[in-house]
Amino acid sequence: MSIQSGKLWGVGIGPGDPELVTVKAARVIGEADVVAFHSAQHGRSISRGVASRYMREDQIEVHLVYPVTTGTTDHPGGYQGAIDEFYEQAAERLAEHLVSGRSVALLAEGDPLFYSSYMHMHKRLADRFDVEIVPGVTSVSAASAAMETPLVERDEVFTVLPGTLPVDELARRLRTTDAAAIMKLGRTFPTVVRALEQSGRLAEARYVERASTDRERVLAIGDVDQSEVPYFSIAIVPSPSNNNVAADPLPGEVVVVGLGPGADHWTTDEVRQEIAAATDLVGYVTYLDRVSTRPGQARHASDNKVESERAAFALDLAKRGKRVVVVSSGDPGVFAMAAAVVEVAAEPQWSDVRVRVVPGMTAANAVASRVGAPLGHDYAVISLSDRLKPWSVVAARLSAVAAADMAIAIYNPASKSRTWQVGAMRDLLLEHREADTPVVIGRAVGTADESVRVVTLEKLEPEDIDMRCLLIIGSSQTEAVESDAGTRVFTSRRYPDSQPSS
Repeated sequence: MSIQSGKLWGVGIGPGDPELVTVKAARVIGEADVVAFHSAQHGRSISRGVASRYMREDQIEVHLVYPVTTGTTDHPGGYQGAIDEFYEQAAERLAEHLVSGRSVALLAEGDPLFYSSYMHMHKRLADRFDVEIVPGVTSVSAASAAMETPLVERDEVFTVLPGTLPVDELARRLRTTDAAAIMKLGRTFPTVVRALEQSGRLAEARYVERASTDRERVLAIGDVDQSEVPYFSIAIVPSPSNNNVAADPLPGEVVVVGLGPGADHWTTDEVRQEIAAATDLVGYVTYLDRVSTRPGQARHASDNKVESERAAFALDLAKRGKRVVVVSSGDPGVFAMAAAVVEVAAEPQWSDVRVRVVPGMTAANAVASRVGAPLGHDYAVISLSDRLKPWSVVAARLSAVAAADMAIAIYNPASKSRTWQVGAMRDLLLEHREADTPVVIGRAVGTADESVRVVTLEKLEPEDIDMRCLLIIGSSQTEAVESDAGTRVFTSRRYPDSQPSS
């Protein structure tokens, strides 16, 4: 980097109150040869107004006027083209002073690196000149102070969102965070209100206008005139522990959720929301260990062989007014807790308890994705465990599906006490399938211990399989193709001699 003699200062001047300008910012502004600031075409610069008491009369002032802020432009590149051209020209105006050896203080409302105009100058000048950033108090901090309300505490999550996001995306992010600040309001305010309504957080939110100035206002969102919302306003949603909104008591219910097969990013936002809202978490200890609990939540872990008892326990909690989440791995409706809960809930004593099921990714789909598309055509899902059904039923189903020439996803193939079924399954399937039929062995997919291999059916060895495995047995149309990227397995969606229906 070639450093010139002039130095660029990115100076945060805070949210509007001149007394919130830091001591360092005041010193830098007063010492700089050049003070630069932005404004819209009306020419009134808020940042210069805040900094004026710290400026000298003999300083050079550079007024950077945006060609467009809202509305339309006749620039051939449209709005973005006009703005990009303005930034390039503005950067060169500052560069002329820096090359001449002058120090330049570029003012930024709030903090220079937080939704600030300064950032666009920084990207264009920082690799050519000596640069230093003076941080400033953000509007988020000022708004929180104006509300006299904490935003977050302990391990709660705080999210900053631009109001320019689409309403559905805003609502999704609001549902999955503890607290939020929504900036860039102005003309986006109606969209923000709709997002708050969709996410169920409208009652929690507060509107803060021109925080820290003599025109500061704090209002409930519903009291705001949507036609008179300035850009320098912000919507704040404090965390549940700080929002002071008395929630309506909700009836007890049981929600059965699926965490997905292993990786945290396979747990959906909907599932995370249900877990966060629960008073009690119920499940097999290994699955509960994947869930972070918040203060006040009760955790009820149990062994994996007491599904009916676990379901009854969860229903009893809900009957007493608790919001209970029953946690499963994968999808709760695939060899998991949804069936147990719904079955037990059918008993008369639980008739007044609401039960919901929230889906998750199942292991078969996760394993299939690692090798391509082995489940691309019709397929069956069979559990090899004979703990809840006799082996004669398992064997009959394996034979029937094999005869029907469908790919098969095999769950629960083996355990420490159950080791012979994989060999028995292989022998049954070889009565209907070719010896070179592809078999995908996915183990602990989505975890740090993940492994995925492709073997042929005749070479499937029972001793290689344990309870953390899921098997995908191909059909006659399943192919394994070797490439530089590894083995890819697919089952074509086109079946031989198929004729379209008339």
